[in-house]
Amino acid sequence: MSAVIDTTTPSVDLAAVKSKQHLAWSAGDYAVVGTTLQIVGESLCEALDLRAGERVLDVAAGNGNATLAAARRWCEVVSTDYVPTLLERGRSRASAEALQVQFEQADAENLPYTNGSFDVVMSTFGVMFTADQDKAAAEMARTCKPGGRIGLANWTPTSLVGEIFKLIGKYVPPAIGVKSPGLWGTEARLRELFGEQIDSIAIERKHFVFRYHNPGHWLEVFRTFYGPMHKAFMALDAQKQEALAADLIALADKFNRATDGTLVAPSEYLEVVITCK
Repeated sequence: MSAVIDTTTPSVDLAAVKSKQHLAWSAGDYAVVGTTLQIVGESLCEALDLRAGERVLDVAAGNGNATLAAARRWCEVVSTDYVPTLLERGRSRASAEALQVQFEQADAENLPYTNGSFDVVMSTFGVMFTADQDKAAAEMARTCKPGGRIGLANWTPTSLVGEIFKLIGKYVPPAIGVKSPGLWGTEARLRELFGEQIDSIAIERKHFVFRYHNPGHWLEVFRTFYGPMHKAFMALDAQKQEALAADLIALADKFNRATDGTLVAPSEYLEVVITCK
């Protein structure tokens, strides 16, 4: 009698995954890291060729880098995230610059806006981390008007950040069946996600450069404030924490192009502009 092999794909409890992700991004203080990425939001807004008066939706906006960049260009901006503390940080930044922005708590996979509400829908290193990638992409496309633009900045799988998540996954394995966030940093996956909505797509490979006093300083900041890394360390015993820290320092050294003891580490990302049908 031959054995029966089960070839079915294990079901994924996306609600549970989302709950864990929410806890991770609520941990630490992402804004400390996020504010260093401001240049990415400015670059994306230029790539999108934003015009004053356009309605712009920033999805999974974090502490508002792209939000502020769009508001500085006199757009009507709605900034959304599912972590209230990050929205509050964005609100404080906008207030300090006297920028008019509407901040709203919202789930990237279930946006509370009608079809075609926005001229531009964008996300910088945000929507790529959603549990249900197809649903999040569909929501971005749904809320973007015909002829409007979708703008994305997504880490590539082989970037420093992509390698960080792969390394963390060796110590704290991700949920089985959940697609890697790094797929958002590939043209093939983007065409899968937005295929039917794409009139045109422009993709440019760019680098954000992490600059810290030294690799140890970078690790201290990320371990303390970057939610996913903070939660990973908290889930490990002392010995494994030490091993993960050593591996992360080695990874930072691998990407570091500085020779003066500081950290200057480029991390590749895709800057994407999709024109919707």
